[in-house]
Amino acid sequence: MKLPEKLQKKLEDRDGSNSLRTLSIDKKRIDLYSNDYLGFATERNIFDKAHKLLDTKGIYKNGATGSRLLSGNYDLYVEVEKELAKFHNAEAALLFNSGYDANVGFFSSVPQRGDIILYDELIHASIRDGIKMSTATSYKFKHNDWSDLQKKLQFVKFDKAGKNEFLEIYIVTESVFSMDGDVADLQSLVAICRDHNCNLVIDEAHATGVYGEQGEGLLQELGLEDMIFARIHTFGKAMGCHGAVIFGNEELKKYLINFARSFIYTTGLPPHSLATILVAYQELQITSQIKKLKENITFFNQKLESINLKTKFIQSNSAIHCCIIPSNENVKKVAFHIQKKGFDIKPILSPTVAKGKERLRFCLHSYNSKEEISEVLELLTTFV
Repeated sequence: MKLPEKLQKKLEDRDGSNSLRTLSIDKKRIDLYSNDYLGFATERNIFDKAHKLLDTKGIYKNGATGSRLLSGNYDLYVEVEKELAKFHNAEAALLFNSGYDANVGFFSSVPQRGDIILYDELIHASIRDGIKMSTATSYKFKHNDWSDLQKKLQFVKFDKAGKNEFLEIYIVTESVFSMDGDVADLQSLVAICRDHNCNLVIDEAHATGVYGEQGEGLLQELGLEDMIFARIHTFGKAMGCHGAVIFGNEELKKYLINFARSFIYTTGLPPHSLATILVAYQELQITSQIKKLKENITFFNQKLESINLKTKFIQSNSAIHCCIIPSNENVKKVAFHIQKKGFDIKPILSPTVAKGKERLRFCLHSYNSKEEISEVLELLTTFV
């Protein structure tokens, strides 16, 4: 059947703005674009150990067979949640099928009508979608701008507090921002939430496996995990597998099991996914890849300085580094030329980022060589 005219027009508009998305296949170039920061996604040892773990436990199921509230819960779920809670120094852990499911489930169910959500303007789309589904009132604050956040706090307290004695305020941000690679000043944010009695929620997707001595994340590196209402860690980045977890207290876990629709109304993860998560976390505690990744991040920033590219990039000490090249046409053209030289790097286009803030997004990995980093940045100097 023919696509409805209104939908066809939207596709044509996107094509006309040079921002039409398409699916592509990996061409086996040098990886500077994936989220596989530690190389775990292709680590044969993790693959073999996950299979052996299932074999040892006598688990020969390809699927969960149902939602966790029906037939899809099993002993391995309990084991993995217990181990993750211990590793991340949390009272309780609840696994979700993906980071998207975790964020949509949390934000659509936890903040209630009459509550307030204050979120960073650059927050991930999955959190925005969850907030849209919430009955709470939401306001955004300027990116990493605590002065603007406090103005918003004063406004909502003056406007709402007197009318709602049960008012809860949720402040939401990421520890590492996925499209900029910069980090939030979490110590200052924790102090603000403490002073204003707010519930702080942090998405650690791009900090997991990167920050902390054993990849625990930025909050644990700073010793702030006990000050956070809820933490979301995902496994599709540095952990190299699939799924996500929300950390909080036992009451929050009980609440999410009962009210988070993306948890309730979906088939559970298959045993192989859980085994891979568990083995990846075991590998995280013994690997040398975190150290190698941090060395590459340091080298990348030093190279930017030495070849005078630093001003073109958003400041970052994470695995994500972004060179601003305004206009979809320009950034796609630069990406194409760099790809032809054997480097897999992707342009980030508007409307994914704001118009005029289009960029090349470099994702660094433990397995990138210093020669590869030097070569791609030298190449970039010929285009920007």
